[in-house]
Amino acid sequence: MLDHAQNRPDLPFEIARRRTFAIISHPDAGKTTLTEKFLLFGGAIQMAGQVRAKGEARRTRSDFMQMEKDRGISVSASAMSFDFKTYRFNLVDTPGHSDFSEDTYRTLTAVDAAVMVIDGAKGVESQTQKLFEVCRLRDLPILTFCNKMDRESRDTFDIIDEIQENLAIDITPASWPIGMGREFVGCYDMLNDRLELMDRADRNKVAASIEINGLDDPKLDQHLPAPLVAKLREEVEMARELLPGLDRQAVLEGHMSPIWFGSAINSFGVKELMEGIAAYGPQPQPQSAEPRQIAPEEDKVAGFVFKVQANMDPKHRDRVAFLRMASGHFKRGMKLTHVRSKKPMTVTNPVLFLASDRELADEAWAGDIIGIPNHGQLRIGDTLTEGEALRVTGIPSFAPELLQTARAGDPLKSKHLEKALMQFAEEGAAKVFKPVFGSGFIVGVVGALQFEVLASRIELEYGLPVRFEPSQFTSARWAQGDRVALDAFIKANQAHIAHDNDGDVVYLTRLQWDIDRIERDFPDINLTATKEMMV
Repeated sequence: MLDHAQNRPDLPFEIARRRTFAIISHPDAGKTTLTEKFLLFGGAIQMAGQVRAKGEARRTRSDFMQMEKDRGISVSASAMSFDFKTYRFNLVDTPGHSDFSEDTYRTLTAVDAAVMVIDGAKGVESQTQKLFEVCRLRDLPILTFCNKMDRESRDTFDIIDEIQENLAIDITPASWPIGMGREFVGCYDMLNDRLELMDRADRNKVAASIEINGLDDPKLDQHLPAPLVAKLREEVEMARELLPGLDRQAVLEGHMSPIWFGSAINSFGVKELMEGIAAYGPQPQPQSAEPRQIAPEEDKVAGFVFKVQANMDPKHRDRVAFLRMASGHFKRGMKLTHVRSKKPMTVTNPVLFLASDRELADEAWAGDIIGIPNHGQLRIGDTLTEGEALRVTGIPSFAPELLQTARAGDPLKSKHLEKALMQFAEEGAAKVFKPVFGSGFIVGVVGALQFEVLASRIELEYGLPVRFEPSQFTSARWAQGDRVALDAFIKANQAHIAHDNDGDVVYLTRLQWDIDRIERDFPDINLTATKEMMV
């Protein structure tokens, strides 16, 4: 996806100052807390509230759904834009919970880099590894933040070795921790030869930064106990001998990741990480599309929808399409062509997000993420342009791993249930299949927690009690083939056939044997576990 060629033209200043990135991690590594501190240092919020802090005023700002607030987990990707120094950061906070990984995969199509958050005690966990693989497929540059250094954590060299071995990427330390757990006092900034000391008393305070002249500076002994100074000098010398130095080009190509150490809850190490994103993160990159790639410096506006969120404001039944700007300078009130329907669309009330707050966006540049309130015209994968028929590629839809039948608690309200399920299908929160035989809908998700989230959202947002019951089917595959072969296949397998919300043919399976049988009996039919969301 990324074209890191050196001969690309310089981008206009407004585009070049954009940094669009996602934060990825295993659940509980501290991703939402880190997001809060980014907003705090960007001047976007005055006081960072802990994820489970008391009182509405101190709720996290990036978790806007009722369920996220109740459980203290992120279940939906949210976007935030804020300024940091001369840069404009567009940050997308993704769900860490594996049950919501599809939302995360799609989000990674809309960013130019990822910040990987690792827990200092636990190292590389399973979900981190999965998300890293997706970043690798897309050649995304990755910056690493090792969090929770103020708790008992593992040896620094062990953590770096584990990341290098598990993820097969070169790691270069941008900072080096001094002590750990209760002994953790701060970090040595290896890029700028500075000493960063942590203030445990005030969690929202920026760390004190002391200019020193290398590790031999006597100032070190004034600020740190002698045993820690000796250990720091020895470890940094070893790190410089054993580990590669920082190479910006290798970072941009996705082969190397700089690592910062810190404690997000104590606001420590976050500012250095932000400075690292500004200095080493990529500018907006070209976007893969048919029939040609879209370059950010083009004058004409183009953008694509990577997420749709229904009922962000339940009072207004609104649906907001998250649009990643791929090129050009967008102004409010612009007429854009909706490529799928070929219809013009005037974007009169685009919004910029600051977590749950939003404001009207008068303009946006390539790299920005804006929200377009609409009534169902925009779907995931849609491209908006100034007239040219471009279609952005590479936004995946995955076959669900769990299937259940949805039933309305009140049989008279089954029509309302259909409407609610279609909303969630378009939002990408679940797959909804309408079987050819029988009534009702089969809902497919990636993880069991999604059923709970769906049931609670349908009840909260639509006032509809809903039951999810076990289905005889265990998985779904999209069926593709020419018209004649497809018709013969549908006719022979009607009990297994359903249609998704786009009207595409889906084959519902009970066992692997079903899939093997189709491959044997219908060689012209291709069953796939992913569908590209291109329309």
